[in-house]
Amino acid sequence: MDTIYIISGLLLMLIGIVGSILPVLPGVPISWLGLLALYMAPSIPFDSFFITVTGIVAILLYILDYIIPAIGTKRFGGSKAGVWGTTIGLIVGILAPIPFGILIGPFLGAFIGETVFNKTESPQAFKAAVGSFIGFLSSTFIKFMATAVYLGLFLYKLFVYRDVLFA
Repeated sequence: MDTIYIISGLLLMLIGIVGSILPVLPGVPISWLGLLALYMAPSIPFDSFFITVTGIVAILLYILDYIIPAIGTKRFGGSKAGVWGTTIGLIVGILAPIPFGILIGPFLGAFIGETVFNKTESPQAFKAAVGSFIGFLSSTFIKFMATAVYLGLFLYKLFVYRDVLFA
């Protein structure tokens, strides 16, 4: 029974890491479900404080994921069109078979969103695109680090209880 929980938890951890980069998957909450799956294994003692704290962190980061890019865009004079352009540009950048598409797409999307939909002049649109891009990178970095920490905690628990789990 432990094996099912461990494999499920590890799969959720890996999906969470991918989700920390892709905008369509809530990476941190999925990684948290991986921790929860591990703690559901009968051989590992359930630590409700640990699960509660990591769950609260996952929820807060999920909420911040929507706030941070908007803050970056607004700080540099951008608009909702820039934020939407960043998200659309990220999806196109991931799907496009060009090198560094995941980095170029969000920036170009924000720039196009500002110039086309808001009729913003190029220097201001460029500045807004930079802000949107910085917000996107910041948010992605925070999510990736959180999922990496969750994976580290997962592996640590496996290491600590390896004799019990794999006996």
